[in-house]
Amino acid sequence: MQDKRPELSGKCAMITGGGRRIGAEVARTLHAAGMNVIVHYRGSAAGANGLCEELEARRPDSTHTLQADLLDTAALEPLVSAAAQRWGRLDVLVNNASTFYPTTVGEITPQDWEDLMGTNLRAPLFLSQAAAPWLREQRGCIVNMADIHAERPLKTHPVYCSAKAGLVMLTRSLARELGPEVRVNAVAPGAILWPEDMGDKMRAKILAKVPLERAGEPQDIARAVRFLIAEADYITGQIIPVDGGRSLGY
Repeated sequence: MQDKRPELSGKCAMITGGGRRIGAEVARTLHAAGMNVIVHYRGSAAGANGLCEELEARRPDSTHTLQADLLDTAALEPLVSAAAQRWGRLDVLVNNASTFYPTTVGEITPQDWEDLMGTNLRAPLFLSQAAAPWLREQRGCIVNMADIHAERPLKTHPVYCSAKAGLVMLTRSLARELGPEVRVNAVAPGAILWPEDMGDKMRAKILAKVPLERAGEPQDIARAVRFLIAEADYITGQIIPVDGGRSLGY
């Protein structure tokens, strides 16, 4: 479904982790609005290439895939450079890629720390730093993918929650550092896509705490991202919860 927006037509967005789940829906939504999209992936080449084939069928020469391991900090500046050079510009960076798994106190390893902090916090920082000159030139924006658990910790996930809390502060700090040319905001999803190993009982327990009494859809997140890009010229440094009201209280 096309939702062309003249203000976005021909602009370029890079979505990290854009080949699957929420990232893929963000890519579809921005593409439908008229943007060219760079779909970054680490290991899901089939998903990224399949998505781009789908989008290319709708509008030729409008997508591109790039592979990189975001834990390799040295690869981040070349990744941004390759994205910007594809169409000679970069208007939007969506830091969507994330690692999520439990880390029980007493069993946390340095590798857990490097992985969760690296993907959820370090990579967004260095990608944003590399993208800043391109974004300044276009008066573009950054949208980070935070989490409601940056504010309210999720049991057995102290490293992940700390990383997302850091991303929230990074969002606010970058808004101060990169303004007025570049806006920086974040979306904080709630119950959108369930972890594959989560049982029905836990899902019901979570939904009982959601005022709207239902899970959200990836498109709810994608629409919020599109809003921050296309319709929020006077919004920066903000974290937008998209959670059916779950963050109101536990």
